[in-house]
Amino acid sequence: MALSPSVAAKPASYTAVAKLLHWVLALALAGIFGVGLYMADLPFSPLRLKLYNWHKWAGITILTLSVLRLLWRFTHRPPPLPIAMAQSMPKWQHWAHEGTHYAMYALFFIVPLLGWAYSSASGFQIVVFGVLPLPDLLSANKELAETIKPLHGLAAWALCGLVVLHVAAALKHHFMDRDGLTGRMLP
Repeated sequence: MALSPSVAAKPASYTAVAKLLHWVLALALAGIFGVGLYMADLPFSPLRLKLYNWHKWAGITILTLSVLRLLWRFTHRPPPLPIAMAQSMPKWQHWAHEGTHYAMYALFFIVPLLGWAYSSASGFQIVVFGVLPLPDLLSANKELAETIKPLHGLAAWALCGLVVLHVAAALKHHFMDRDGLTGRMLP
């Protein structure tokens, strides 16, 4: 019995663990970015201190999730693009597809590590959930902290831009191309 064209053409899906890590990380990134934007302009207050601590905890959580996600990806290769799609894509789209993913993975680590370094250089140890003190990455140095702070922000904005590009590509595949590619990562 032959498969219907829609079943035969359905791209291979990611594993359930990969999907879970993808969506948890996506929600965490959206949340931490929003909190980061909001807290940055608050006057010094107990709320600002609380949000900065939550932001740091979320950053360490994102770093941990990123390690788990990368380990999972190394041990569970993602499904390949469908052959017909891979052959019909222009070279620049292949480059954009690969480059965006590699850059996002790099920034999943760079952004929280810069935040951790900034916190350390500012003289504020990160104590995750108020109970787990993390070692400082750097000695306290206010001048170095002022150098790292904008790098953390720029890296966060770069990650945000890549996430927007990633979402735009997913929406293009879903609504314009209707090629079933986004279904590979849907729960």
